[in-house]
Amino acid sequence: MTVRRYGLRDDQWERIKELLPGQAGCVGRPAKDNRLFVEAVLYRYRAGVPWRDLPERFGDFRVVHTRFSRWTIRGIWKTVLEHLARDADNEYAMIDSTIVCVHQHRAGARKKGANRKPSDAARVMRPDQWGISEQSGYTPCHSSRSMR
Repeated sequence: MTVRRYGLRDDQWERIKELLPGQAGCVGRPAKDNRLFVEAVLYRYRAGVPWRDLPERFGDFRVVHTRFSRWTIRGIWKTVLEHLARDADNEYAMIDSTIVCVHQHRAGARKKGANRKPSDAARVMRPDQWGISEQSGYTPCHSSRSMR
C-alpha cells in the first residue's frame, strides 16, 4: 500500500466514502472519482496552495473548486466532519504543562520597574456604566478588585 504525502489511506477512505454524493442509486449522475477529489481538497488545504496551483493529476482546478463549493453549500463537508468527530481519537491533541515550555521572556511575568498601562480590552466598565439598573436584579459575578 503506497500512500502519497497528502493522500488518504484505504482505512480513512472506507470511513467516509458512503457519506459522499455521486454513488450509484443517488439522484444525478455518478461521480467520476470522489476519492481523487477529496485528496485534491486535502492537498490544497494541507499544502496551503491556491486552487490554481493544484497539481495536474487532480484535473482542472476550476472544476475542483466548483465541486468543492457545491459540496460546501449542500453541507457535505459538515456531515463528513461530524461523522469523523463522533469517533475521534483526540489523544494526540492533548497538551499538558509537562510538555509545554515557555521562554522566560514570554512567560507573562512583569519586568522589574516596568509600568504597564492596561489595554482598551483589559479595561472594565463599572456597573453604573452598564446601563443596567439595580432594580433588574442583575448582580456582577466578578470580584470588586476588577472594578477599579
